[in-house]
Amino acid sequence: MQARDIIRRLSLQPHPEGGWYREIHRSALQVQGPKGARSALTSIYYLLEHSQISRWHVVDADEIWHFYGGSPLELAAYDPGSRTLTRHVLDAPGPAAEPVAVVGSGRWQAARSLGEYSLVGCSVGPGFEFADFRFVSGLANYQEHLAHGLRGWEGLL
Repeated sequence: MQARDIIRRLSLQPHPEGGWYREIHRSALQVQGPKGARSALTSIYYLLEHSQISRWHVVDADEIWHFYGGSPLELAAYDPGSRTLTRHVLDAPGPAAEPVAVVGSGRWQAARSLGEYSLVGCSVGPGFEFADFRFVSGLANYQEHLAHGLRGWEGLL
């Protein structure tokens, strides 16, 4: 299938960080978090085409990325506390790839397809809320991190 066929078939919409998405599950179970009650879990389809990026952003919850199809997806996770950058390649299991990666709450993350398109799923717990989503470029100290740990990933801001 072509990316446009998947976008149409799965009824995907543009995502603010780049790419295409559709929420497929929002748990009715509510959990108490620092900012009040929220769904215990949410899950989306997410597709990045070759010309698109998932801009550096932060989610105030743990996010699990699952590879579904297309080309491998490169996912970067940056811990601003330790200034450590971790690179994941999501694809069928192989010497340099795994189908699942976890980005912990508060870590910065960005992604790009390594081919024509990548179709993944993202599960977030506690559940995703746009109110808890921020672009890194809006954070006061992001420039100092560019100088330390994000070389090669600056274009994803």
